[in-house]
Amino acid sequence: MSTLSKRLSLQWKDAICLALGLWMIVSPWTLSYIDAMNPSWNAWIMGALIAAAALAALSAFHKSEEWFSVIFGLWLIIAPWALEFSGMPVATWNHIVVGVLVVLLSLWTVVTASDTPGLMT
Repeated sequence: MSTLSKRLSLQWKDAICLALGLWMIVSPWTLSYIDAMNPSWNAWIMGALIAAAALAALSAFHKSEEWFSVIFGLWLIIAPWALEFSGMPVATWNHIVVGVLVVLLSLWTVVTASDTPGLMT
């Protein structure tokens, strides 16, 4: 498989992470937890960071963007307890599900890309 084909096969995961980041930004309004400060601010900040890392990976892939996304996803998973909004099921599950998806997609990209010389720097 050529480097270009390999790169294109990796990019769909980054595109999904971009969509997940954008979802996190709008989720406080969509899921009606906008009045709760901790989950809303966390969703906006982490959504922006996930989207930025995905955009960076889509424009010029580097392994570091994927590792940052893994960290951001892990934070989303633990944030409901760290920021004390675990009593809000909608916000909690939104953070957990998006976090798990971001972690899985980013790790998958790292593992898949690691076999491709010249794809990453």
